[in-house]
Amino acid sequence: MAVAPVEFVTDPALTLQLLAWTLAGASLGSLSGLVPGLHANNFALLLAGIAASVPGPPLFVGCAMLAAGVVHTFLNAVPAMALGVPDAEMAVTALPGHRLVLDGRGYEAIRLSALGSILAVLVAIPLAIPVTRAVTAFYPTIRAHLPLVLAMVVVALVASEYTWRARFGGVLSFTLAAALGVLTLDLSPDAPLEAGGMLAPLFAGLFGAPVLIDAVFGSGIPPQRDGTIELPRWLVGATALAGALAGAVVGYIPGISAAIAAVAVLVLVPGNAGDRGYIVATSGVDTANTIFALFALVAIGQPRTGVMVAFENVNAPLELPILLGAVLLAGVCGFVLVIVVGERYLELVGRMAYWKISTAVLGLLLVLSYLFTGPLGIVVFVVAAAIGMVPVRLRARRVHLMGVLIGPLILSG
Repeated sequence: MAVAPVEFVTDPALTLQLLAWTLAGASLGSLSGLVPGLHANNFALLLAGIAASVPGPPLFVGCAMLAAGVVHTFLNAVPAMALGVPDAEMAVTALPGHRLVLDGRGYEAIRLSALGSILAVLVAIPLAIPVTRAVTAFYPTIRAHLPLVLAMVVVALVASEYTWRARFGGVLSFTLAAALGVLTLDLSPDAPLEAGGMLAPLFAGLFGAPVLIDAVFGSGIPPQRDGTIELPRWLVGATALAGALAGAVVGYIPGISAAIAAVAVLVLVPGNAGDRGYIVATSGVDTANTIFALFALVAIGQPRTGVMVAFENVNAPLELPILLGAVLLAGVCGFVLVIVVGERYLELVGRMAYWKISTAVLGLLLVLSYLFTGPLGIVVFVVAAAIGMVPVRLRARRVHLMGVLIGPLILSG
């Protein structure tokens, strides 16, 4: 059978427009990623609110939305590492990125995050179709038994702790966070911004405030050494690959976060990856989830992330070759930006009075909580911050606080 030749036609004007829109979206995603406490879901809801009013061809606006979402997952690691670094005495309970910063390895942590994200882009694009087919084949079974699946995840997370004190802390943290989620997640308070949702005060309180509170009494960022990556190349690649594949799972199973997936990845990946592997895995999961969500929209017609909601709001056509080109370009932009901006971000923060920065960021989180959820958001933020201190003081992983989402899902069955 004769095969007709495939002819690729390029339009310079079309290419330039696509490039301009993608770069504009990448710029927006970089700015949003550098704002401490601006959760990806709230950023996506903001995009969804303005998407329909953005003038331009729907395909190009959709490319900009995707690019913004991808770059946001690269840059949001920078404030997570640079801001809220506690005192060295609290390093054992600090986030993995913070521990590396406290050890003078902040530049390495930023580069590991950048590698995890860009490798996830390079892996997720060619694997998206077969992985999406596999996940969609099993999804009905998973969805039918979702409470059981999530309960098994919770048990595995608690069992993965190294001490009985930490296991108790994990159970207590999960229980309190789950109760808070049951009481608040379905609330729809009046707020100045329509892109509301209780995730802003909940996540800022549970995960941001405790680190910042400890950082107020800390000694700030110590001098940072060179950014040489100490993790073997094969382990970086294997962890990023596993993280990228886990990103598909995160996109399909409600309540499973990048942090939870990263813990599972490190159990499955051979070698002693430690904090460095956790950073690579989490970044990979976060970025890959954005890409797999696009294919999930194509496969089952449902937007699985806030960015995909924004994408749908502009009625953008599902022209996968063009959209994937925008994603790849955004990934390259995000990789360069996170290294260049991230290292300077650390240097700038290191020269400033750290207690002032931590106090200012706490104030910013309060403001964001108010903007997204009104006065009620302030109350929720304070309660969430108190619960967020539980795993810190009991030396358990903070990932148990994801009970705020998992608990309500298990109960709703």
